Amino acid sequence: MADLEIRTANVTVPNGDLNIDAYLAEPAEGGPYPGIVVIQEIFGVNAHIRDVCDRIAKEGYVAIAPAIYQRQVPGFEIGYSDEDIALGRKYKEQTKAPELLGDIQATLDLLKGRETVKNAHFGSIGFCFGGHVTYLAATLDDIKATASFYGAGIVTGTPGGGPATVTRTPEIDGVLYGFFGTEDPLIPNQEVDQIEAELQKHGVRHRIFRYPATHGFFCDQRDSYNKEAAEDAWKHVKELFAQEL
Repeated sequence: MADLEIRTANVTVPNGDLNIDAYLAEPAEGGPYPGIVVIQEIFGVNAHIRDVCDRIAKEGYVAIAPAIYQRQVPGFEIGYSDEDIALGRKYKEQTKAPELLGDIQATLDLLKGRETVKNAHFGSIGFCFGGHVTYLAATLDDIKATASFYGAGIVTGTPGGGPATVTRTPEIDGVLYGFFGTEDPLIPNQEVDQIEAELQKHGVRHRIFRYPATHGFFCDQRDSYNKEAAEDAWKHVKELFAQEL
């Protein structure tokens, strides 16, 4: 079990005229290591997302979490109150899939330029809205391993409007692990069935994990945290990245 010493930094990802704030964590010594893009929930690149980056780095990866609300509200970081949820959803509704994909590609390009990063294959992990966005990001050529946690709306829409994100499943050229709670009020079990059916139909290598848990079960800072489910999911995330990257 890896538990490497790490270093962290706040960095800037250039994407044309936009400079995207990002949090980066990497092993303090050695390398190069595979790169992982961490996609935030609606709450911004907050303590939970930074902690996920740190945990990934301790396993022997370079993890980076770009602020995917940079275009809407720079420096956004909130808690988990009802008011916070409403605010986070407000900014989520202002995002657009092409911009999100462009920002993630710019983040990957930044990783490619770092001496500490292997350039062969990259991974992505996302939670909540980030779980949806990371499913989108799985269509990028550089992404070979995707861990998508309870992304709502994958079969019903896409950021900014247009055909549902699930219709882009044939574009995924890597392995996708999906993690869902069977008691999630935001994601009916039938929608998880639809996602799994599309992955199977198009021959995408995948595994779908279903836990007796609700939305946000991986986040230990939320009331919805489910320790048993989170620990099992983390085991499979590590397995995915170790096998594919």
